[in-house]
Amino acid sequence: MAALLTGKVAIVTGAVTGIGRAIALEYLRQGASVVVNYFPDPKSEEGYTSLQQEAAQDANLLGVSGDISVYETATELVKRAADRFGKLDIFVSNAGVCKFADFLSLEQDLFDFTVRTNLNGAFYATQAAARQMAQQGKGGSIIGISSISALVGGGGQTHYTPTKAGVLSLMQSCACALGKYNIRCNALLPGTIKTQLNEEDLANEEKRKYTEGRIPLGRTGVPEDLAGPAVFLACDLSKYVNGAQLLVDGGLFVNLQ
Repeated sequence: MAALLTGKVAIVTGAVTGIGRAIALEYLRQGASVVVNYFPDPKSEEGYTSLQQEAAQDANLLGVSGDISVYETATELVKRAADRFGKLDIFVSNAGVCKFADFLSLEQDLFDFTVRTNLNGAFYATQAAARQMAQQGKGGSIIGISSISALVGGGGQTHYTPTKAGVLSLMQSCACALGKYNIRCNALLPGTIKTQLNEEDLANEEKRKYTEGRIPLGRTGVPEDLAGPAVFLACDLSKYVNGAQLLVDGGLFVNLQ
C-alpha cells in the first residue's frame, strides 16, 4: 500500500509520549516529515531521544522544545518547521495535561495551569499553524485532540473537561473561519487510553475492570489506536471532512447509560 502522507509536512505538539508520539511515528511511516514539540525538561528530552531511536534512520524528524502555553512557543515552532521543510501541511494540537482533583479543594494554580496548557496552548498553536497554511495558499489539515470528556462530565475533572470541550469548539469554529483557505479542522475524541496521564488511575485493578466492562470492545485503548484516525484526517481520504468530531473510544460513549 502506498504511503498516505508522502511529501507532507506535519507538526505534532506534545509528541514524545502517549498519543502524540504514536501519531508522530505513524506520520513518519506514512511518508511525512514531522516536527515534534515537547516540554523543555530533562524527561522530555529523554523522550525525544527515544523517539529518534524508534523512528527510521532516514526519517525526516525535527524536535523543537518549548512550553506550548506560551504564545511565542507556537510562532517559533511553526517558523522552525517552515524553515526546515519549506511548508506546513498538517498540524496536530495534542499537548495536554490532566491531573485529577476534587472540585471543592481544587487549587487555582492547577486550574490555571490546565487551562493555559490545554486551551490557550491549543489556540496559540492552531492560530500560528493556520497563518502559515493560509499564507502558503494550498490548504491544509488541522486536528485537535479533544476527548470523550468534552461530551461527558467527570467529578475529578472539573478543571479538565471544559478545556477539552473548548478544543472541540475551537476546531468547529476554525472549520468555519478557515474553510475559505481550504484548511480543514477536525477533532479526535479519545476515550480511555493508556497513557502517562492516567496510568496511576488505571493501576487500580477494580477501576480498570469496571472501565473495561463499560467498553463494548472490552479493552481500554492504547495510543496507537489514535494513529490511524489521525492519518485519515490528515490525508486526502478525508478531503471533504471539516468541522467533524471523531470518537475513538471502543464504543464507550454509546454505552454510557
